[in-house]
Parts: sequence; structure tokens; C-alpha cells
Amino acid sequence: MKETTTWVVADPDQEDMFWPSEAMKQRAWMSDPSIYEESDKDPVAFWEKLAREGLHWYKEWDTAYNEAPPYFTWFQGGRLNASYNCLDRHVKTWRRNKVAIIGVREPIDEPAQSLTYYDLYREVNKFANVLKSLGVGRGDRVSIYLPMIPEAQIAMLACARLGAPHSVVFSAFAPDSLRSRIEDAGSKVLITCDGYYRRGRPVNLKNNADDAVEGTTIEDVIVFRRTGQEVNWVEDRDHWWHELMAEADPYCEPEVMDSEETLYILYTSGTTGKPKGVIHTTGGHMVQAHWTTLWDFDLHDEDVFWCTADIGWVTGHTYNVYGPLSVGATQIFFEGAPDFPDRSRVWQIVENHGVTVFYTAPTLIRMFAGWGDEWLKKHDLSGLRLLATVGEPINREAWMWFFNKVGGGRCPVIDTWWQTETGGTLINALPGIGPFIPTVAGRSFPGTRHEILDEQGNPLGVGEGGLLVQKSPFGPGMLRGVYGDPEMYKDNYWTEYGDRTYYTGDGARLFIEDNFRITGRVDDVMKVAGHRLSSAEVENAVCGHPQVAECAVVAAPHDIKGTTPYAFVRLSEGEPSEELAKEIITHVVKALGPTCRPEKILFADALPRTRSGKIMRRILQRLVSDEPIGDTVTIENPESVDTLKALVGYRDKS
Repeated sequence: MKETTTWVVADPDQEDMFWPSEAMKQRAWMSDPSIYEESDKDPVAFWEKLAREGLHWYKEWDTAYNEAPPYFTWFQGGRLNASYNCLDRHVKTWRRNKVAIIGVREPIDEPAQSLTYYDLYREVNKFANVLKSLGVGRGDRVSIYLPMIPEAQIAMLACARLGAPHSVVFSAFAPDSLRSRIEDAGSKVLITCDGYYRRGRPVNLKNNADDAVEGTTIEDVIVFRRTGQEVNWVEDRDHWWHELMAEADPYCEPEVMDSEETLYILYTSGTTGKPKGVIHTTGGHMVQAHWTTLWDFDLHDEDVFWCTADIGWVTGHTYNVYGPLSVGATQIFFEGAPDFPDRSRVWQIVENHGVTVFYTAPTLIRMFAGWGDEWLKKHDLSGLRLLATVGEPINREAWMWFFNKVGGGRCPVIDTWWQTETGGTLINALPGIGPFIPTVAGRSFPGTRHEILDEQGNPLGVGEGGLLVQKSPFGPGMLRGVYGDPEMYKDNYWTEYGDRTYYTGDGARLFIEDNFRITGRVDDVMKVAGHRLSSAEVENAVCGHPQVAECAVVAAPHDIKGTTPYAFVRLSEGEPSEELAKEIITHVVKALGPTCRPEKILFADALPRTRSGKIMRRILQRLVSDEPIGDTVTIENPESVDTLKALVGYRDKS
């Protein structure tokens, strides 16, 4: 067995499978693999033990777990408060003066804003009283429309302190998207700001908020002054954050919440086009957020954690707020873009603020790799000790680049699988246990159970691909419903295999026993001449070509085959040519077989992206299908769409 600084190769014939070194095992919070067997014997007792050890409860639960399919409860009768668990209990210890949040501004001439746990405690208490002064109380919904500034975390925790479920809306969403979420939740108050900075320019967010709230249930709008730009103002409805805070009392008693009371509602895409308001409850979400944060990222008091997810997504909720703060961690919260003012910005932040644990998306990793290694070399990344990915399956080349170039060959790479609906990570390797395998997420988090089934519901074995499901008892952080739409909850998650099996909508295969490779959304599966092909697997094969930086594969209509794969490719080196396209196609056929042959390779300098860096495949899908493009407000680089229209010969059939 060959040992490097942090790694031990598990099998000389399988160079891409690694186990943690003895040093990593000794440091990790969890390094005993028997935890899987022990937790599987009695998952309910396992989660009860973690709930007692990880959180402060005003009163312990009466019933740990109850199931009335398709509904279930955790820690029913237990009483706690999420804000108390993230703040109050820390300020009673030495962590009172420990830095909780380092808010890194986009303008490089603005210093970072560091908030200790006591600073954050004071701000949250005052803002909770601000909300209370506007009539917000237990059960009232509050919409939050803020960028990546610490005030977003303050607002969320203040809502949690009052027992008022928050609904955070991604700040790049258009007014119509914000309005539909406000209306569905029936929110009473909207929290927003005058604007924020993007690539050096102030963006007016208040105008969007004004357009969205007209005619809704919103009674008051609280506006944080971030840029100082002129904004429209509605007297008696709009209030400046700083003016309300100046008059607020310094302490707000936290509401004693039942474990099953709603902590937040988060909207995610639905198959009908209407977003689903996923409900997460206080006790279950906090237990899962706490322990997955501690064990997955192996956070210790000396660590600085950076999760790059926007606060508008579930990753931002669980791993920028409730998880890190419940374990007493120090974290980075970055307002800006990863390539402004230049492409070394992320690595500058890692070096300057001593980041030790870095959690980001495969799309961003591929973007970083495509920019070239020279941006990394400008900065000292030796302080990093653990890397992690989230959001989509990661291809081998991106995984290895992340491991070798960013982590210097010494940092474990944790590939996490989870969903908005699961509330926290559910499948990944643990740093002290492993194994760490490129393209393989890992094992079910202790205390949870997953299987791969065929379309008839039969379990599949190693090497067989099928549909990923979760089996009872379901993880405590799982959704409890869809707000205002119980039928959607049942239809989306509990009909495919009955009401005792949670249908994830993701494809997967067992790589080795108990280790899952996620192949992507089932609705990302293409049917080519009757064959089901995962777009993620074809993308993985295309990215295996040495000249490909990244790609996105979508299904284009075909007269004979029904649909056929089109691959949009951005090169890392070389020039586009017919010869190179043929070479890439040959590479895919060799890796996956002739059925997966891309019909076309479309070379592009840029692919449409969200602000968080994720490729907008729905735009590409509509381009190749000659369908209306739809809303492009969340595209970071809208100019790329016009270029791609010409590339594919787009003709809008509308």
C-alpha cells in the first residue's frame, strides 16, 4: 500500500480508489466504519442518540419516530429553537468571541466584515424584535430577497427565533418569480436591500422587490442599505433596516418550538412549472444539519469553512447557516463573482482568510480548471485540508484536477449527494472512513438507507443502473410536505414505488457494495432509439477527452431515433475542427459504446450559466428543440445565448 501525505491507495490495480491515512483517521470525528452497521440495526435509536448529543432541547420528545405513510415525524413533542442552538448556547462558552462569519465583499477595496458569535447574537436578537414590532409572530411567513451578505443569515436566524418560517428567494430571480413565491407562502413581510455589487457594478434589487410585492400579502418591506443608490420608496410600507435596528431592544426571548413545527419553506422546481414549497421542520432539520456538517466536513474549532452556495438554495440554508453555526464553526460568506476582478479571486480568498475546508460545485471546478493552473499558482493553498463537491455528478477529470491542483494531492475530496427535499447530505464518503473514488458519491449517511431499483421495483446489484430511492425510516431532515399542496407532495415523491419508498428522481448504480455512483436526474435521461442514456454519463465521457474543459449534453429531436445527444463543448486547448469533433465522438463511443454516440459536437466559447456557475441546460435544450427560450433573467452571461442560437441554427417555433 502506497501512502502519501494524507492518502492511502486502497488497491494498486484501482489507482483512483483511496482510503484516509492514519493521520486523517485520528483527526476525524468519525473514523470507525462499524458506525454503518451499528446505525443500520436501529436507525431510530441512532438518531435519538445524536439528537441528545448535538442540540439543546428545552424538553425531550415523547415519540422519536412515527410513520403514517406517506407522512412521518421525528422527535414529536420535543421542544427547541434553531436560533438558540446556533447562537445562545455558544455565547455562554468561550466561543462567545470566536468569529462566526467572515463576510467578504465584492469590491476589493471594502474590508471583510467579521462577526463573532456574540456580534451575530446581538444582531439577530435586535432584528427579531424589529420583525416583532411589525407584527411578525409564530407561524407568520417572511420572504427574504437578499444577496450574499451576512444580513441574509441574520434575517433567517431572527425568523427562526420568532418561530416565523422564512422563505428565501434567490436574489437573481425576476419579480414574477419572487411574486409567485410570496403569494404561495402568503408572506407578511419582505426583507430586501437597495442593491448589491456584481462584477464591480451596483445592481438595483429594490426595483425588483417593488414590482413583486404589488397586490400581494406583503404589508411591510425592510430594506438594508448596501450600495447607497437611489431607490423608489413607499411611505408606511418601506422601512430602512438601520433605522429600525437603532430602536430595537437588544434581547428577544426565543420561541419554544415543537420539533415538527416548520423552520422554513424553500421553493424548488416542479414538473408542472409551478415551484414546490418544500417544508422543513425545526427538530429534524437541525439534527441532520448539525451532524452532517460535523462528520462530512470534519469541522474543528481551528477550521475556516467555505461553502460557495448562494443563500437562495438549500445548500446555502444547511451549510451556510444552520449546520456551521450549530457546530460553532467559522465560515466565509462571499458576495461576489468567482472571476472578478480576475480569475484568482477564489484562491486569493482561500489564502487571505485561511480557508481549510472548501465546498463547491463541479461546474465551478470545471470552470476553474478551464481557466488554467496559473491562477492557482499565484496563491498559497497549503492550508486546505479537505475538499467537497455538491450539486451534480462530478466527472473523473474534474475530480482529479480538484484533488491534484487545488488540494495538492493531500486533501480528501468528498462528493456529496442530496436534494432540496432531503435537507442535508445523505450519500457521501466520510473523511475518516472513505473510500474516496472519483465519480462515486459513497455510502448512505449513517442512519439512512438507500437502494437502487429497476422500473418494476426490484433491487439491483453491483454494476446495475436504476433508480435511487430512500427506505424507511426516513432521515430526520427530510421534507414533511409541499406547502399548501399535499397532493403534489404525494404525487412527486410517493407514487412511483408506493407510499413507503421515497422516490428521489435520480438515477444511480452501485460501484462497489454500498457505494453509490449518481448518474443524474431521471428527467435528464435521454431515450435514443429506445435506449435510456444518462446525459451525465455522456458528459463524463466527453469531458474525458484531454482537450475538453467542460460540456453539456442535451437531447435533440431526431426523425428516426426520437432524440439524439447533442454535446455543447468548451475546449481547454486547441481550436475547434471537424477532426477534433470526430475524435471526441470516437472517445465517447470507446468509453460508453455506439449507442451513446453524440449526433453533434457544438464548440462554444461560453455556455449559459447561473450566477452560481451552473450550466443552464434547459436553455440548451430549448435551443436544439427550436422552442421558446423563456426567462433569461438568471443567466450570468446572456450574450452567450445569441451566439449559441447562430451555432445551432435556432428557429423559434412560437
